[in-house]
Amino acid sequence: MRVAEIYKSIQGEGLLTGAESVFVRVSGCNLRCWFCDTPYASWHPEGDDLAVDEIVERVANWDCDHVVLTGGEPMLFAELIPLARRLRDLGRHLTIETAGTLLLPVACDLMSISPKLSNSTPPVEWAPQWSVRHERTRYAPSVLRQLIQDYEYQLKFVIDEPADCQEMLGCLHDLPGVARDRVLLMPQGTDAAKLAARSQWLEPYCQQHGLVFCPRKQIEWFGLQRGT
Repeated sequence: MRVAEIYKSIQGEGLLTGAESVFVRVSGCNLRCWFCDTPYASWHPEGDDLAVDEIVERVANWDCDHVVLTGGEPMLFAELIPLARRLRDLGRHLTIETAGTLLLPVACDLMSISPKLSNSTPPVEWAPQWSVRHERTRYAPSVLRQLIQDYEYQLKFVIDEPADCQEMLGCLHDLPGVARDRVLLMPQGTDAAKLAARSQWLEPYCQQHGLVFCPRKQIEWFGLQRGT
């Protein structure tokens, strides 16, 4: 599988925020969010083709209990199945980060699902073909329901403006039984100032609706840079 980077850092998003983790970022994605903060794994995929054994060896070199398989979109790669199994056999706590449009029979401890709202679709002027394809495939309720049924999960929604919250509620209507304390709303932005501005209204919204506010701590801690 093509891997853009493997590094040790601190989880900055979600229920495991603050956990020291090794991140394996695969390169390649079936979607093209206009605000993607890792374009080197989506819009312009780069990296090396690594065997499962080599990835496991690199991860094992770090004395770290948590591993995050992210992307890009890890569920694109069948190699994810043996990779996840091998990492869990090492005793690692495994998180898989996915947009929730694809299914693979993988083993993990936390399925971190980020359904893409319409705010993610790139403008047609930017990339006509990707705009249409992204909008058509970004949201797969049947896949989301299966993932929620089969795994310990968290749902992370990227919120750009207040109107996005109504669309998010529509998604929750499609997913009966979702626990509100597993639904995280994250402000869109790749710099601390924009995140702070959106957080001013998004955090109170979460409190009012029994949802979890999800700051992007890695941006606050490190800024937008690779290896974090």
